[in-house]
Amino acid sequence: MRILAIDPAIRNTGYAVVDGDVRNPKALDYGTLSFPDKLPKSSCLLGIKDHVLSLIAQWHPDELAIERIIYVQSHQTAITMGAAQAAVIIAAREAGLNIREYSPKSVKLAVVGKGAAQKSQVAFMVRALLSLTETPAPDAADALAIGLTHLATSDPLKAHFIEHKYL
Repeated sequence: MRILAIDPAIRNTGYAVVDGDVRNPKALDYGTLSFPDKLPKSSCLLGIKDHVLSLIAQWHPDELAIERIIYVQSHQTAITMGAAQAAVIIAAREAGLNIREYSPKSVKLAVVGKGAAQKSQVAFMVRALLSLTETPAPDAADALAIGLTHLATSDPLKAHFIEHKYL
């Protein structure tokens, strides 16, 4: 199974293409799509949508996995994160992909084993699970973790625990 995984944000969107299954995952591509602060948010949203469509055209994923927007302290932050998520979802639906959303806690549980793990723990485990030679940048590591979570939920033994506890 090939998954395009996205950690949406207006200025720094993490992306990853993960292939295989929970026992043998491979990272095919990952990184962070960054936009300067001076760029209008509408241009960032269009850039996110275009980049996701480009990744879909290049890698032909089976499904898209994305982090679900959670409670944030600022309503403005929630709105901009939701807009970035919407740009990704629109691109994925235009390409005919099924979409799965995962809460941050379920991603941490699937990758680290505890739902309250720190970002550094997630990045460390992503590096280990995917046998990477370097630790990915935080947003790319989060996207890789989302992809690994999607593969884990495809395993019936792990999916039941992860979905019922945190999704």
